[in-house]
This record gives sequence, C-alpha cells and structure tokens, in this order.
Amino acid sequence: MRPFQALNRYWRLLDRYLRPQWLWMGLLAVILCASIAMQVITPLVASYFIDQATSGGNMRDLIVLAGLTMGLALVGQGLAVVETYVAENVSWSATNALRADLVAHLLRLDATFHAAHTPGELIERVDGDVATLARFFSRFVISILGNALLLLGVLGLLYHVDWRIGLLMSAFVVIALVALLRIRAVATPSWTAERQASADFFGFLSEYLAGLEDIRSSGAVAFVLRRCAEVMRAWLAVTRKAQMWGYGMSAISLGMFALGTAVAFGLSAVLFKAGTLTIGTVYLIFQCTQMLSQPTEQIRNEVQDLQQADASIGRIETLLSTVPRVLDGPGKALPAGSLAVELDGVSFAYASDVPILRDVNIALAPARILGVVGRTGSGKTTLTRLLLRFHDPEAGVVRLGGVDLRKVSLKAVRERIGLVTQEVQLFHASLRDNLTLFDDNVPDEQIRAVLDSLELTDWLQELPAGLDTQLGPDGIGLSAGQAQVLACARILLRDPDLVILDEPSSRLDPATDRMVHRALGQLLKGRTGIIVAHRLSTLDYADDILVLENGRVREYGARLALAADPSSRFAELLRVETLEVSL
Repeated sequence: MRPFQALNRYWRLLDRYLRPQWLWMGLLAVILCASIAMQVITPLVASYFIDQATSGGNMRDLIVLAGLTMGLALVGQGLAVVETYVAENVSWSATNALRADLVAHLLRLDATFHAAHTPGELIERVDGDVATLARFFSRFVISILGNALLLLGVLGLLYHVDWRIGLLMSAFVVIALVALLRIRAVATPSWTAERQASADFFGFLSEYLAGLEDIRSSGAVAFVLRRCAEVMRAWLAVTRKAQMWGYGMSAISLGMFALGTAVAFGLSAVLFKAGTLTIGTVYLIFQCTQMLSQPTEQIRNEVQDLQQADASIGRIETLLSTVPRVLDGPGKALPAGSLAVELDGVSFAYASDVPILRDVNIALAPARILGVVGRTGSGKTTLTRLLLRFHDPEAGVVRLGGVDLRKVSLKAVRERIGLVTQEVQLFHASLRDNLTLFDDNVPDEQIRAVLDSLELTDWLQELPAGLDTQLGPDGIGLSAGQAQVLACARILLRDPDLVILDEPSSRLDPATDRMVHRALGQLLKGRTGIIVAHRLSTLDYADDILVLENGRVREYGARLALAADPSSRFAELLRVETLEVSL
C-alpha cells in the first residue's frame, strides 16, 4: 500500500472517531506541550545548579535552584498522570464507538455471511482487532507530534550548547528514524498474519466449545486437542516472526543511541578539557542525549503499535466494506392486518451449483395456516427464511400482503413476522428481559396477561423473584418445553401478523408437546401462520399443506382434501407416521 493511501486510511478513522472528542483531544495536546516544556526546562535548570555549585555560588541561590528542579520534576509527573487519564478516556470512548459500529454492521449482514464466519472469528474482529487500536486512538497523533516537538526542542538545545554535538546527535536521530520506518513497511504483513491467526484460533475455540457434548460422547477429545495444538503452533510461528521484527526495531534504536551517547561523551570530554564546556554543560549534554533516546523510543513504540494497528485497520475496513447481499428496501408499506403470503416462481441456492428451491409457487390467503412438510434438505426452513428476508431469492418474487418484500424496509418486514424455532435462544438475564428482548417499554401487566393466556401464571408465581428471576447459568434453568412456551410468549408480546413455527415441537416428549401445542394454538389464533413440521400431529392447526421434495412443490392444497385422497403424498406420509407410532 502506498504511504499516501495508508495515511488517508488512518486519517479517515481518526477523523470519524476522534472528532466528537475534540475538547478532550485539545486538552491532551495542551498537557503534552506542558509536559514537553517540563522535560526541556528541568535539565537546563539542573545544569545551571551544577555550575553554580562547582563555582562556589550563593547558598540561597542553590537552594532556590534545587527546589525549582524538584518542583519541575513533580509537575512533570503530575502531568503524566493527568495525560494517562485523559488518553484512556479518549481511547475507550473511540474504541467503544467503533465496536458499536462493527456490531451494528454485523447485524445488518445476511445469513450467508454469518454461515461463512464462526462466532469466535467475528468476536476477535470486534474485540481483538479494535483493542489493538486503543493506543492508536488515544495517543498516536498527539504522541507522534509531541515527541517530534521534543526531539526538535532537545536538538535545538544541543545546537545552542555546541553545534558539533547538535549535528552529531541529529545524524543519529535521522538514521534511527529512517531505519525504523523501513522495518515498519516490511513488518506490517507479519502483523496482519498474526491478527488472522488469532481470529482463526478463536473461531476454532467457539466451534468446538459449541459442540462439546458431541465431542465428548463420540470420543473425539484427543482429536480436538491435537487440532488445538496445530492451530496454536501456527499462531506461534506467525507471532514469533512479528515479534522478532519488533525486537529488531528495539535493538536498532537502543544500539544507535548507545553509540551516540558514547560519541557525545567522548566529544564532551575533549571540549571540557579544552575549557569550552563547563561540568554543568557536560551534564546537560548527557541528559539531552538520554532525552533524545526517550522520544525516539516512544516513536519506535508508536511505529510498532502502528504495525499491529495497520493490520487491524485493514481487517476492520474489510469487514465494514462487506456489502450485505440483502439490501434494505425503499420503505413501501405493508397492508394492515393478517398478511397474505405469495411465492411466485421462487428459486434459491446457497451455492450457485446446488439449488435449494426450484420454481416454487404458492399463494396463502390471510389468516390461513400453511403446513410445510418434506424430507430433510427439501428446502422447508429456507422457504421461511426468505419470508424474513434473511436471504433474497435468485429468481422469482416473495410477496407479503401483495407487496414485493424487496420494496419494504427490513425493519418493517421483521416487525410483522414472528419466528419460533426448535432452538430457543435464552439470554443470561431476567425472565422479563428474555420475554421483552430488553424492551423497557413493555409493562409488566401486559407480560403477566400473556403468560396467563398461556396458562403459565402458576409457574410464574413459583419463581423466586417473579419476572426478575434470572435465567441461565447464574439463575434457574428451563426445560425445552418451557423455553418453547416462552418463545411463544415473546411472539405474543410483539403481536405480529404472520407467525412462522419451524419444527417447534420436534424434540419434545408427548406431555411437554401438549403444553407447547396449547401455546401454539393461542399464538396462531387470528393470524396467518406457517408451520414447518417434522411431527405431522403439529399440522392439526393447518388449513393448507405444502409438500416439498428436492426443492420443488410436490403437492399443495387444502389439508383435509389431501388427507382424504389416498393417492396424495400427504396421505402417504400420514399413513407412514401412524404405522411408526403403532410400532
């Protein structure tokens, strides 16, 4: 990447996330300038004190100079504390804003993107990559400018003492900075690889932790440990390479200034013997030489941090530039009330050579219930996800209430549809927050009324803290049936016009299944509904049946008519299930 392009990337990021904090940044700049002034003035006063002491100066003047030296040092330390506080405040505010933008962007990306990236990898992008930018936001610009000013101030002081020493140390500073910048350009790809290796590890970790039960039950623990060792070994290799570049920068910086200090001492000794310099001036030269190494070391650290930041910025930009395949619609309104559902010539494939749905045509009237059946992989769940616009069809049109979904905003579509799946997500939060999904505007009276309609009032009264009872590892656990019923309560609180039930009772025992069925009946009352069924008993609520095979419509019609037709595919499925139950 060309230097101008890199600088433009940095500037865009800094401008976006530091502009709202311009007052804090201004305060940080003032503190830094004051700190630089303290660093330059303190050795100058100390050298004057040494000259006065060695030449028999007045004791009162010596006490004043000593007190001034200590006072300047204390002020410098105080400024350092304040600078750290302000810088950390800026850093956290900027990185949290960036994290929020990344999370919002991830939520806008379609399901295809999330299927291709593990949760662990995305967590590392949102947290790990952003964490490496903390110093970049808080101190990079101010620190680079401040240390550059400190370098110029110290070099100016050396030129004032003796032009030969000033010229000598200027040469060492220039050579050191050029070497550091050259190493940075070569080392950045190594840091990019290190960040990717980190994301790969966390992706591996999340994937295998999610499948912990299957791994233990199948005796695959040894395989997972071996795979973990392989991932960490690869991570170690790229990290070691990146760190070695960092150590190379440190060695060059320290070596250059150790050599510069030795040469400056030699030249100072010659000039002192010649009577050109006083002992206080020699001390000043020594202090200035040390002070030159400090800002150069700081710039080296900033450049090393910039290597990691550059890699993270590139990955963050790549993520933010990822365009969702499902784009928000222009905002056409859906009609009020129960929604008609229409799929007109719909075809869809996750991969271009593997079609999932092929030329599907259905028309479901408002307030009717559609049961969808078919073998695993026939496209049942994919069909329902098209209605929620998790995906868009590659061909054909999906309509709700006669309106093409691509012309409706995503928010408007999803506000009108409720989805209950067999895997209910419960959060580590209170029962109230789990039901309202953290919406504080839903009154408790409405929540209790919904739970009462689902015959859960007695259960609620048995909970230790009622609606404030915590769910999850730190609170009570719920059975699969209870979780399904609570999922129905969530949907009832939202009061959608279309309800999709994706195999909601496929994993429940008969007693729990009956409890869930009562909740489903309440949920479907007066609404358009789509039931993806594994157990055909769930289809008792259905008015119409859709049978899918290999992504195509095998049968579509009224449930009672298909069940009464012995030649229909649906009647055949009913006979097979009845036989399995009797056996």
